[in-house]
Amino acid sequence: MNNALILNIIRFVMLLTFQIVVFNNINLFGYMNPYPYVLFILLYPVNSNKSGLLIASFFLGLVIDFFANSGGVHTAACLVLAYVRPTFFKFSFGLSYEYQTVKINESLSPERFTFILISIFTHHIVLFLLEFFKFTFIFDALLRTIVITIFTILVSILIIYLFKPSRK
Repeated sequence: MNNALILNIIRFVMLLTFQIVVFNNINLFGYMNPYPYVLFILLYPVNSNKSGLLIASFFLGLVIDFFANSGGVHTAACLVLAYVRPTFFKFSFGLSYEYQTVKINESLSPERFTFILISIFTHHIVLFLLEFFKFTFIFDALLRTIVITIFTILVSILIIYLFKPSRK
């Protein structure tokens, strides 16, 4: 096994564990709950197997759904994010993505922030629209999406900088 696979397995287990043990128990103001487990999908290497990302995203969402008792909404949101991730890369990075020189866990640039913002917003809008699943609750879903997206971005950027790999 190569280093990238081992790093992805460790990242998968750690983010899943922290989400289940710590972040699922955070409930600010009655409804703000960050979802930094999406960092696994965002930090997955650009040049790695796309079907591997879809399978890992499915299992990531499935385990979160199992522990959050949410009926499959996390699985659907993770799969949507994993599927549209290459499009967001092309939009945010342009030619850098075409040459596969993109690394998200380096210093935060406008391109990286745009990618993180669009990705987390897409995950959350799918998650909350499926969770509410009524047209009458669309404004509640949008408000919750915006507020929790901001909270998740702050937590995710903090996690990226805390566990940033050392330069050699």
